[in-house]
Amino acid sequence: MKFIADAMLGRLAKWLRFLGFDVLYYRDIDDRHVIKISREEERIILTRDTALLKHKGLRETIFIQSNKVGDQLVELKDKLNFMEAAPRGRCVLCNGILIKIAQKEEVRSLVPDFVYYNFQDFTGCESCGKIYWEGSHYKKFREKIRELVKVRHEK
Repeated sequence: MKFIADAMLGRLAKWLRFLGFDVLYYRDIDDRHVIKISREEERIILTRDTALLKHKGLRETIFIQSNKVGDQLVELKDKLNFMEAAPRGRCVLCNGILIKIAQKEEVRSLVPDFVYYNFQDFTGCESCGKIYWEGSHYKKFREKIRELVKVRHEK
């Protein structure tokens, strides 16, 4: 599944990218361009904009009700299987594909010394060059997703 998030859903787009979903997001995009990209690239629209829903010729659209990203993820939980998603499959900044870095030495000058000496596995965005590793942010993201999925199952 591929998505395009409207201008109101930047934080949600980052979380979904972290989970490995292909999510386009532009901070200053108008409704016409969201719809155009959705049609051209066969992307599902994620929106909080009721006016966007009134446009004719929309592809599949998911209306997000909540303002809070955690609640937004819970809303999407029934439509997407977060636990089967590919974590660290997409760059949270640019949506680029992450590739495993074969030799640790390749990142020596790109990460802090502490990270270089304490982590073994790295991935890099083939679009923007950002480097990722399984540090505390990664673990906190995964814990939050597990918590959200659990909360949803208990309701």
